[in-house]
Amino acid sequence: MTAEKKKIRIQYTRSKICTPIKHKLVVKGLGFTRLNQIVEREDTPSIRGMVKAIPHLVRIVVSGPAKTLSIRSSRHPTRAAA
Repeated sequence: MTAEKKKIRIQYTRSKICTPIKHKLVVKGLGFTRLNQIVEREDTPSIRGMVKAIPHLVRIVVSGPAKTLSIRSSRHPTRAAA
């Protein structure tokens, strides 16, 4: 039996204009062709290293069940009904 390899979803969020040539090559190597594109790659150390080289241009998209987070400040507690 073959185990399914882990995948990582990466989104290209900022333009590569006015970035060093090495950064442009990394963006191309990840397979991005347009802004806000999401690609799915195998989760390997080489892909992680490429993402680590250009964290200001890409972001990792978390896939899975949508979770609603309700954040309440401790300084402003909710008032109990009288």
